[in-house]
Amino acid sequence: MTQDRYKDLDQLGTMKGLPSSPDEAELERVKNPCADDYMIRLVAPEFTSICPVTGQPDFAHLVVDYCPDQWIVESKAFKLFLGSYRNHGDFHEACTTGIAQRLVKEISPKWLRIGGYWYPRGGIPIDVFYQFGEAPKGVWIPDQGVPPYRGRG
Repeated sequence: MTQDRYKDLDQLGTMKGLPSSPDEAELERVKNPCADDYMIRLVAPEFTSICPVTGQPDFAHLVVDYCPDQWIVESKAFKLFLGSYRNHGDFHEACTTGIAQRLVKEISPKWLRIGGYWYPRGGIPIDVFYQFGEAPKGVWIPDQGVPPYRGRG
């Protein structure tokens, strides 16, 4: 029965505040509803974290692509997980790779990639990319579609 797949979710349909840190955030998962190989894309165009040195906010456009195995991440839990970075101090590289590694740990996908397209800090945009595994043969993997930073040009 379809509803049984969702019976253990604690965050969906409830009023939940943002977790105080990524380590405290619960990434809930749901049984993959499809036995075929396919790709899921999660996009967070307004991701924020904090610079660990200056305490100033940092902003990124994140694109997570993954081919699930047995589990998919529940989207509200993912949103709250990303929101937990809002007051988390870490460099761009640690935030981007940490998100990917946590997803790999929680849902064990067949393949995952993340593109962290960070807005300039000190005049230098930083893009961070991480990949886990190999995409299954025959799965359509589109370009992430985020153009390189051009400034006001």
